Amino acid sequence: MRLFVAILLSEPVKDMLMQTIRQLQPAVLDGRFSHRENLHLTLAFLGESSLKPAQQALHQLSGPSFAMTVEGVGRFRRDGGDILWAGVRKNPDLSALALQVQQAFSQKGFSLEKRPFAAHLTLGRQGLLPEGFDLKAFSKTLPASSMQVERVSLMKSERINGRLTYTEMDFVGLNKNREQK
Repeated sequence: MRLFVAILLSEPVKDMLMQTIRQLQPAVLDGRFSHRENLHLTLAFLGESSLKPAQQALHQLSGPSFAMTVEGVGRFRRDGGDILWAGVRKNPDLSALALQVQQAFSQKGFSLEKRPFAAHLTLGRQGLLPEGFDLKAFSKTLPASSMQVERVSLMKSERINGRLTYTEMDFVGLNKNREQK
């Protein structure tokens, strides 16, 4: 089964992201936008994997809950259309969690991407923006939205009736007390 490790988003953050998508859609010449229920922050993509070892690695994770702020938009340039994303404010707790995920899953034999973690939330794929569209200026008009990260989820990705669907298979809670591990 196709698995990934993610932070699921609060409803207010999803509301803000959907508003951003609605504002961005008229400017985009072509592309596919994420469905509300699929919005998340990927910590690690596992690919085709067995559930049990992924659950074992997931349950090795620990740490404090923390606040995360989603703000601004950008793009990763790709042939055939860009990946449009919402950004996440730099956050040492999020960086530490991402590193812990990398270590726990690598130790269980998962082959993960080697590039540095770049926190972002995919809003759309194969996005074609018109020449001269000022994404930075557009980004500055958008509100930020914060949430408390209290759990890390193991997600399954599959197509159901032609639609990409993500299902939470397991999760581990993050401790609310910063002094404990």
